[in-house]
Amino acid sequence: QVQLVESGGGLVQAGGSLRLSCAASGSIFSINSMGWYRQAPGKQRESVAIITIGGSTNYADSVKGRFTISRDNAKNTVSLEMNSLKPEDTAVYYCYGKIKQYMLATFRDYWGQGTQVTVSS
Repeated sequence: QVQLVESGGGLVQAGGSLRLSCAASGSIFSINSMGWYRQAPGKQRESVAIITIGGSTNYADSVKGRFTISRDNAKNTVSLEMNSLKPEDTAVYYCYGKIKQYMLATFRDYWGQGTQVTVSS
């Protein structure tokens, strides 16, 4: 079993900052990429930021320059620092990990339960 647990969502005014954190636990052999997705009401889930095990990052154009993703490979955690938040950043944010468990041959996608981020204007 693998679990991803997020923390750090909440309500913030436009221009403010929030930090999301996610910890992966369970029978983890290796984690490839980790990242954050979000889903706003009535919209499809979209990728926000991804970081590989080597530290390479990829950001959605809408958050470049405002969000920073980081990870701690030793602790199996990933974080998202969000600055200059806008009302359009309002969404449920989901932690993601491509994880290989012990005794399994392949990496699989795992998701957290989601944390609400609301940015007021």
